[in-house]
Amino acid sequence: MAKPNYSFAKRQRDLAKKQKKEEKLRRKAGAGEVQPQDDQPQDDQPLDDQPQLQPSPPDDDKPAA
Repeated sequence: MAKPNYSFAKRQRDLAKKQKKEEKLRRKAGAGEVQPQDDQPQDDQPLDDQPQLQPSPPDDDKPAA
C-alpha cells in the first residue's frame, strides 16, 4: 500500500485557500464600483429589457383533463 503524500495535500489546500482569498478580494473590490439601482424604473424609460412571454399553442395530441 502506498503511503500518503502529506506535502502534496498541504500544497493543494494552500493553493485552494489562496485562490479563495484572491477571489474574495476581487469581489470586494468590484462591489465598491457597482452603483445601486432603483427597484422602480423611471416613466420615460421603456421596459424593453424584460422578455415578453408568448402563450404556447395547445397541444392537439394530448386529451384535455
